[in-house]
Amino acid sequence: MSGSGAGVPGTPRVLRAMNDRAALDLLLEHGTLSRTRIGKLTGLSKPTASQLLARLEAAGLVVVTGTTEGRPGPGAQLYSLNARAAYAAGLDVNPERILAAVADITGAVVGEYELPTPGRDRQDVAGQVRAALDGAVKDAHVDMSDVRRLVIGTPGAFDPATGRLRYASHLPGWHSPSLLDELAAALPMPVEYENDVNLVAVAEQRLGVARGHGDFVLLWNQEGLGAALVLGNRLHRGFTGGAGEVGFLPVPGTPLVRGVTKANSGGFQELAGAQAVPGIARDAGIDTPDRPYVTTAAALLATAAERHGSDARYAELLDRYAVRLATGLASLVAVLDPELVVLSGEAVVPGGEPLRARVQAELTELAAARPTLVLAAVPRRPVLRGALESALATTRDEVFDTSR
Repeated sequence: MSGSGAGVPGTPRVLRAMNDRAALDLLLEHGTLSRTRIGKLTGLSKPTASQLLARLEAAGLVVVTGTTEGRPGPGAQLYSLNARAAYAAGLDVNPERILAAVADITGAVVGEYELPTPGRDRQDVAGQVRAALDGAVKDAHVDMSDVRRLVIGTPGAFDPATGRLRYASHLPGWHSPSLLDELAAALPMPVEYENDVNLVAVAEQRLGVARGHGDFVLLWNQEGLGAALVLGNRLHRGFTGGAGEVGFLPVPGTPLVRGVTKANSGGFQELAGAQAVPGIARDAGIDTPDRPYVTTAAALLATAAERHGSDARYAELLDRYAVRLATGLASLVAVLDPELVVLSGEAVVPGGEPLRARVQAELTELAAARPTLVLAAVPRRPVLRGALESALATTRDEVFDTSR
């Protein structure tokens, strides 16, 4: 075979594509760069860097955004990614609403929409998904055809063998055996499906406290309690997609729950889920309502973070809750030995450093391994942000490939 094919390593076309991708990634990281700076960062000569930028500008991937200032002589042209080169979308689905967002190729969110879906009966899930995405696309002032890829985050996971949603009986309307076919027919772009907690881990690894970490566990505690497992820089989903469904984990301190998928609960959920926090607070002498569970738990933990040093009741709340969280985490740490554990969700993060430090101390006593515990750092809609980051990663691989 001749060496002219686009996929043959070492050919000029492939080398140019590799240089192009390196420059595009640098622009993605830095925002704006001059030709000289791109040349220094990539190791390319000035003529080669000029040819590269001309090629990318002609392809519609970069644009000139201004010139440098403050130096003698004419200013150098500054280049940035063409934000309109492509768009990706993400959805965050729970029993009450569908959140949708569209981001441009730089990662900037340009459109959002929230579709309320109250009640137990969802007759037209595909129509609701399409309506939520339509709303975000209109808010972004782009065409549906401009969206290259969509990632949908849901509780549970779609079984790769059957295509049916598992571990999420509380999500009405999403368990039809034909649902994936219906969604494929309703949506014009490629669609991927991912567990919502896994997407929180994607967001933290791309944008938050897990950047640079290839092995970590993320514990999510909000409407439900779950975990994401990142091993060797890859999400571990398990044979049926159920890896990380730790809400079902049997733990000391709660009775065994049999038929956990039907009960949609288990030992760790009962021990340390959001619904457990009001009970712990009352046992410590704090008068509090039970519901809504997540809102109540978040408020109690936020107050405890502020008043634990002056009010023994709130210190006791943090102490007892930390033991419960560490009890389940100890099992994960014993098996996985991660370098990092990220604590996330509205039933954990409001407890702040006082809660984090207590969980770290308890885990040190309960587990032989010594992972570092940190609080999540992606504050707004982390499931949706993770869906966007996942969709953008694939979209960039397609759009930034200039070898074709």
